[in-house]
Parts: sequence; C-alpha cells; structure tokens
Amino acid sequence: MSEFRSLIDSKAGRGCTIEVYQVTRNVVTYVGRQKQIGRQVCLRLNGGSALLEPGAFQYSNGRITAEVQKNDPNAGFFKRAIQSAGTGESAFSTRFSGQGEVWTELTHKEFIIAEMDGPGDALLLDDKAFYACEGTIQLKTHMHTSISGALSGAGLMQPKLEGAGVFVVESPVPVDEIEAIELDGSGELTVDGDLMLMYSASLQVELRPLVSGLRNAMRSGEGLVYVLRGRGTVWLMPTHQKDSGVA
Repeated sequence: MSEFRSLIDSKAGRGCTIEVYQVTRNVVTYVGRQKQIGRQVCLRLNGGSALLEPGAFQYSNGRITAEVQKNDPNAGFFKRAIQSAGTGESAFSTRFSGQGEVWTELTHKEFIIAEMDGPGDALLLDDKAFYACEGTIQLKTHMHTSISGALSGAGLMQPKLEGAGVFVVESPVPVDEIEAIELDGSGELTVDGDLMLMYSASLQVELRPLVSGLRNAMRSGEGLVYVLRGRGTVWLMPTHQKDSGVA
C-alpha cells in the first residue's frame, strides 16, 4: 500500500469489502508547503460485485468487468429521467464484478460505511448521499406522495436501498458527528430535511410546514419539515450548517 494512504474504516460483505482511506499530500502554496487531506474508497471484490455512482471511478486492478446498470429496472426511460432529476442521483450506476480492487476519485468529502441485514431491511438516503454498495443490495428510487417533498430540502424523490450487504454514503460531516435517533412508535420526530442523512424505510413520513397556516409559516421563517412516526432509526447531521457552506 502506498505511504500516502492510510486505512481509516472498512467493512466486509458477502463478496465485497468496502474500505475508506485517508490520503495525505504535501502541496506547495503561496505560504509554503502544507499538508492536504483527502479520502478515497476502495471496493475489494472477491467473486462478488459492487455498484458505484457514475463519475466516481478512478482505476481498477485485477480481473474486473464493468457494465452500466439501471438503478430501477422496472422503470421506463422517461420515469428514470424524472427520478434522476428529482433526486440528484443518476438513473444509472456502474456495476463492477470479479476479483480485484476498484478505486474511486480523490475527494474531500466524508464517507460512512454501514451494513444492511436484509431481506426486509430498507433505507431512504438523503439526496446525493449514495456512493457505492455491494451488488447484493438493490438501488431504487422512492417517491414521496406529497408534492411538498420537492421543497423539503431532501427532494421529491430519494435513493432507496433494499436487501443485505455493505454500502457507503457521502456525508458533509464525519461519522462521529452523526446522531442516531431510535423511534419506538410512541412519539414522533420533527426535523429539517437537510439534516437527515438516512432513515429506516419502515417509518411513516409526513412533509408539512412546521406551523399550521400560511401566515404563521411565513412568520416563523421555517420551511417544510419531515415528521417521522413508527419504529425505526433516523441518522441526523446536527453539525451540518447548510446556510454558511460549512460541512
């Protein structure tokens, strides 16, 4: 392994291991030499497969085959185009299969690796959060029933993961700043959609103004919020400052 890379997280699946590396570079600036920190993802395939967001590929090494896959094979072309525009995600992803390793582009974003138990496990992701997943997971698109979802901050449609396997998402904040809230069915969680990284698809979701009445909503200065009920988990990003551009 190259000295400029250091492994910071990994999780093994059924034929694919996802690894996140920190990359340290010495760059020359007008104030002198400085260290520049970035991150890369490596998909290590051992007879399995993985889906990767288009445009993220850097290089592969080994006996690897690549093919384009529709994210929702049951949707027609026009529907996929609408879904892609609604979520910010591509209607397609790249599937890599075989033996070897696939490296992604260098980025300054944070990566969080997680695992789904399946077969009934399903998660809804924040818009643009999906990065890669094991091929045993199905990548779909969830459509909110209310048009108000288009103004919620997370979009009218969201990426949906179903099944069992490991996956990795992009996050504007590091993993130690993610707060997991467990809902037991006795109450409800109200949250700005921009602060949700992902949540259990088993939860009932309502998109509505924080306060009732158009005049009151204008006075409050708050837009639409998510109200979640039922049993499941919500992963929040309390330190994400969307207005200031600080991630």
